[in-house]
Amino acid sequence: MTSTLPGITAESTSRFVQVDEHRIHLHDTGTRTERAANRPPLVLLHGGGPGASGWSNFSQNVAGLAEEFRVLVLDQPGYGRSDKPVVQDGVWTFNAYILNVLLDALDIPRVHLLGNSLGGGTALRAALDYPNRVDRMVLMGPAGGTLPVLSPEPSEGLKTLFDFYAPPGPSIEKMQRLIEVMTYAPRDVPPGLLEQRYAAATEPDAVDYATRLFTTFGTGVPEELWRDVHRIPHTTLLTWGRDDRVLPLDGAFFMLRRMPDARLHVFPRCGHWAQLEHQAEFDALTITFLTGP
Repeated sequence: MTSTLPGITAESTSRFVQVDEHRIHLHDTGTRTERAANRPPLVLLHGGGPGASGWSNFSQNVAGLAEEFRVLVLDQPGYGRSDKPVVQDGVWTFNAYILNVLLDALDIPRVHLLGNSLGGGTALRAALDYPNRVDRMVLMGPAGGTLPVLSPEPSEGLKTLFDFYAPPGPSIEKMQRLIEVMTYAPRDVPPGLLEQRYAAATEPDAVDYATRLFTTFGTGVPEELWRDVHRIPHTTLLTWGRDDRVLPLDGAFFMLRRMPDARLHVFPRCGHWAQLEHQAEFDALTITFLTGP
């Protein structure tokens, strides 16, 4: 989907919101069309790989989605330009709390949530803890919500992700390997993404946060969201890459069976980043689902 809206750039949409003692960064498109004014805003929640941020995950989707919604692209705590606190509770419980208080600060009563991987876990936790805040959800290979039946744990992709900071430490070669395992066709990744992600992932505060987070996940999933997905009544679209090597497709069928109002769309020739590898189809599918009856 090609946008006709001017002025949607990382710089023009960047802002900070103070949430308790934490400074949270996001990109806010504002309400740019009459259609968007009559719908809940759409919050985009990125994945948790090294160097991830809201804009690096969703930059190619923002303009098209902003034709239909006010779009808020968060840097979740620990990522991008947001603060990187020590999390005492589970990461999804903390991230959902930060999201809830941030929406209070922005005076937004209700939103749609679109979450990829780690961000999918945040969306699930928000739906459980703050159900009246959430309208519909689009979940892309959501972490924590799946219980793989046929795939080994940890998956090939998760092993590669956890290895990035393992001794002897990060390298550009490890980042290249991570991008390869995240995607079906690495050659289609936008130019410069490798270098941008590596630079962000090797900032000292990012290394400190991710090392703590990955240590937690490496000893077992701290919050087993899959135990509670049957309590999420929200109308939900599950999207998955057929060739996802991070959170394999068989986990989708567990969620599809357990969630009361979920449906599933599988993208062929697609890894863990459907929003990038099938951008036009993904945007159109998201808009149709969120604006449908």
